[in-house]
Amino acid sequence: MPMHTVRTTPIDGQKPGTSGLRKKTAVFRRPHFLENYVQAIFDGIGGVAGKTLVIGGDGRFFNDAATQIILRMASANGAAKCIVGQGGILSTPAASHLIRLRKADGGLILSASHNPGGPDADFGLKYNGPNGGPASEAVTDKIYERTKTLDLYNICAADDVDLGTVGAQSLADMAVEIVDPVADYADLMQTIVDFDKIRDLFSSGFTMCFDAMHAVTGPYAHAILEGMLGAPKGSVINGTPSPDFGKGHPDPNPIWAKELMDKMYAADAPDFGAASDGDGDRNMIVGRGAYVTPSDSLALLTAQAHLAPGYSAGLAGVARSMPTSRAVDRVAESLGIACFETPTGWKFFGNLLDAGKVTLCGEESAGTGSDHVREKDGLWAVLLWLNILAETKKSVSALMADLWAAHGRCYYSRLDFEDVDSARASTMIDGLRARLPDLGGTTVGALTVKTADEFAYLDPVDGATSAGQGIRIVFEGGARAVFRLSGTGTQGATIRLYLEQLETDPDRLQDDPERVLTDVREAALALSDLTAITGRDTPDVIT
Repeated sequence: MPMHTVRTTPIDGQKPGTSGLRKKTAVFRRPHFLENYVQAIFDGIGGVAGKTLVIGGDGRFFNDAATQIILRMASANGAAKCIVGQGGILSTPAASHLIRLRKADGGLILSASHNPGGPDADFGLKYNGPNGGPASEAVTDKIYERTKTLDLYNICAADDVDLGTVGAQSLADMAVEIVDPVADYADLMQTIVDFDKIRDLFSSGFTMCFDAMHAVTGPYAHAILEGMLGAPKGSVINGTPSPDFGKGHPDPNPIWAKELMDKMYAADAPDFGAASDGDGDRNMIVGRGAYVTPSDSLALLTAQAHLAPGYSAGLAGVARSMPTSRAVDRVAESLGIACFETPTGWKFFGNLLDAGKVTLCGEESAGTGSDHVREKDGLWAVLLWLNILAETKKSVSALMADLWAAHGRCYYSRLDFEDVDSARASTMIDGLRARLPDLGGTTVGALTVKTADEFAYLDPVDGATSAGQGIRIVFEGGARAVFRLSGTGTQGATIRLYLEQLETDPDRLQDDPERVLTDVREAALALSDLTAITGRDTPDVIT
């Protein structure tokens, strides 16, 4: 079978982050672009000769064609074996588990996470290491540097692999194994949560709605929730993966999962609702008429995880990203376990998980996970919630009321200003950064600044430092505002403003969050000059 070395020119592209490289689909489809990036990955990790790789993606447009290209390149670069999800499909947490289960040397995950899919939308590719987690900073640096000097890539001329048939195949001298994308993941879930208890819950008449958002968790949810656990047929909606996610935006929040929210706030709402995103690593939890913020969900899971078999011995510790509310800190303190505050990005959690310092971790951006994989895991979070509901026999609302009564309530919201002119967004952040030393004691409206800083992280495992991780402004009385520029989009900049207000008065735990957060919102906008500098006075998404 002919092997070709193709001369090319460097792409010198954007540095891949925790979520890999994301670009418009049209960019990835340009001649040689995907091939150059894949070769840069292979070279950046020291080559793939003799190695075993896991490959799969979320089924978005170009997923199948890109998978075939990666397989031909892996073969030409001497890989011993590629393990591929049937149809080219693997959720991100399932891929992480498969890497770990098969002791593979790493994996390539084709996804742009919660970004829209389609020929005019987004595509992405990332490399996960042998621990199943996102590539380390050192590895991504090597990959990026290689993109700037790459002048050739290796690929073999071959017919497409049959991605639809489970079993063994070959591509030149490389073995290819097509696997059921759900089976190994489902086996893992049965070691963590009590499937019998959840079956009994559904047998009692308990109802739920899981919105797969036309994305990768559909097959997993159909097989596990409706198949293995006995949830009534129709409990999973939008369960068939679509190349353009049903022309929707597969981001599990109240805006984009409107169909689910309408069901959960209707008079005949199910008992429990949940959604996951494009590649299956995020989740949204909703009770009957009760939306649960991701921060509160992490706190609740931390408080009640011991009810599931996988965590019956307790938790080693817990970690949250810096912008995530401090609700979980209060739970961790009551349990006598450590709570780590990290930068945004799952690789920081991976270090803590690998070192055994934490068991659960989570981000405000709807990502929650544990030590079972090295990625956040949307369906796992849903199953753990179901296990807790089955054990306590309480509603979502009752569980949250108990949590707030015991630990106080961290009212919380995230405001996303999307597609902001990048220069103006940077000007705003730079100006706020310059004023940080002088903000202490400043009174803005009803609030007074207690402390203001830019978050920097010293990794307790490897001693690495990460600076410039977001601006924190803490006010007297328990309020906090955080500013970050997000790099998950493919055009412009997104300014994320996180608002938080702690309330411990038992008579004020059921107030309207928007009203409670008004003072901190007004103070944050005034201190940052966001509207004056960017021209934006209304966020695109409020979560």
